[in-house]
Order: sequence, then structure tokens, then C-alpha cells
Amino acid sequence: MRNQTEVTEFILMGLSNIWELRSVLFAIFLVLYLISLAGNGAIVAVAVAEPQLHTPMYFFLGNLSCLDIFYSTVTVPKMLAGFLSDLQTISFSACMTQLHFFHFLGSSEVLLLGVMAYDRYVAICNPLRYTIIMRKQICVLLAAATWATGFFHALMHAVAMARLPFCGPNHVEHFFCDIKPLLKLACGNTHLNLMLLNTVTSCIAMGPFIITLLSYFYIITFLFFKMKSQSSRQKAFSTCVSHLLVVALLYVPVLFNYMLPSVGNASQRDMMVTLIYSAVTPVLNPLIYTLRNQEVKNALQNSKNVLQKSLGRKIFTGH
Repeated sequence: MRNQTEVTEFILMGLSNIWELRSVLFAIFLVLYLISLAGNGAIVAVAVAEPQLHTPMYFFLGNLSCLDIFYSTVTVPKMLAGFLSDLQTISFSACMTQLHFFHFLGSSEVLLLGVMAYDRYVAICNPLRYTIIMRKQICVLLAAATWATGFFHALMHAVAMARLPFCGPNHVEHFFCDIKPLLKLACGNTHLNLMLLNTVTSCIAMGPFIITLLSYFYIITFLFFKMKSQSSRQKAFSTCVSHLLVVALLYVPVLFNYMLPSVGNASQRDMMVTLIYSAVTPVLNPLIYTLRNQEVKNALQNSKNVLQKSLGRKIFTGH
């Protein structure tokens, strides 16, 4: 169908127009982005390289780290570039692409956290059948389903947004192309877009959230009333707390931002909330899992020792 929009590019307003503050924000978010890449990259590498981590839990954790790498990359580099320029423009097609990948990766991560909660439920409450229920084929299928569902959910939003007419103005009150600020600029009827945002996105968010709550209700009940070993109970609590912290860091701002019934006028609030789960949460996720998980810390230490020995051998032999 012929594109009816008259706007060929958008201008991103960004977080601040104060130059002194921009330089500080650039340094802060550049450091956060590099930490996110390093931390999540290390988890992916260790989950692949260490045989002891070839379990469903770490398979899903590796997927989560991959999503975090891509998720922050969709928005943060463009935001960093905006801190260094007077006028930050983005073409219409690039804007729709950014919107698609942001919601594709974000919704995939939300769904994956629900899958990870189910994995913990099976591992703790039904350990004898865990290897059968969560066998390799099922884990791959669940991971593929989360990525595919997230992709088509985001494609639905991107196509619905691209079909809207944009006649001007073209100033987006955000640091990237998101649904709410773009709907404010549309000239046509946005009823379908708002319905998709409030209904479908709410279902995508609330479905895994309910699964997570139910999984942990059964887990907590099982730990308190059926598990007798204190050490096993503590180990189970440790992995559960890590996952719950990650869930809270993502779900709370996402539900707050996207389950509101209208576009609203709270642009600054929306930007701050979005900033939490697009730039800050991907940094905290690997820290939470490594600081609270002895297996990951041991695997990272083993990888570090192997790398040091390999480098030392190359230096000593001259190869």
C-alpha cells in the first residue's frame, strides 16, 4: 500500500537540551552501555563455553543476556549520538525499524522471564521429572516461541504505526521512536493503535507476569511445607531471589508505562521510566545473577584462569 505520510523524518528531542548536562549524561550512559555489553557478553560466553552450565536455567539466562545486549543497542547508541549533536534526526523508515526492534526484544524478554519462572517451578517442585519435562528440545522450542511471539507482536505495532498519516509537526518528545510519542504526532485516527497498545501489549505483559506469580506461589509453598533440607532451601531461595529481582526491574516500569489507558501528557515521566528498563536494567541483570549465583561466579573464574594460562603460555613460547 502506498505510504500516505508527508513526514519523511522525525526530530528526536532527547533527554536534555542543556549542553553541560548532555556531556555528563553522555559519559554516564556510555559507561553503563559498555558495562552492559561486557557483563551480558561474559554470561553468554560462559554459558556456551562451560559444560557445567549446559542446563535449562543457564540456557535461558544466556538468551536473556542476548536480549539485553540487543535491547540496549536499539536505543542507547542513538541516544548517545543525540548528546553530541544539536539536532538529532531519524528517517521515517529508520524510526519504524527502531520501534519494531525495541518492542520485539522487550516483549521477548518479558515472555522469557515467564518461561524462566516456569523452569524454576519444575526444577524445585518436580525435580525427579525435571530432565524429562525441560529436555533440550522443549527448551529450544520455548526460547524460539518467545522470540517469535515478540517479533510478531512488534511487527503488528510497527505496521499499524507505519500506516498512519503524519502531516507534521515531526518533533518526537523522546530519545527514541516509541509508540506513545509518535501517536501524538499522527494526523489520522489512532483508535486501532491505542487498542493494540492497551489490549494486546497488556496481555503480552500480564500473561508471563501471572505465570511468574503462580510459579513462585507454588515454589514458596513447596519450600516451606515440603522441603526439609535447610541447605537445599537456601540454594533454591538464592536462585529465586535473583530471578525475582530481574522480574521486578523489568515488569514494574513496563507495566507502569504501557498499561496506562491513554497517550497522556507525561512525556518526561515516560522517558525516565523507559530509561530504566532500556539502559539501566540490562546493566543490573548480569550483576544480579553473578553476585547471587556461585555457579556463574565459579565458571567466570575458571574461564579467567584458562584465559590467563593461555596468554601466559603464548607469551612464554612466543606464539
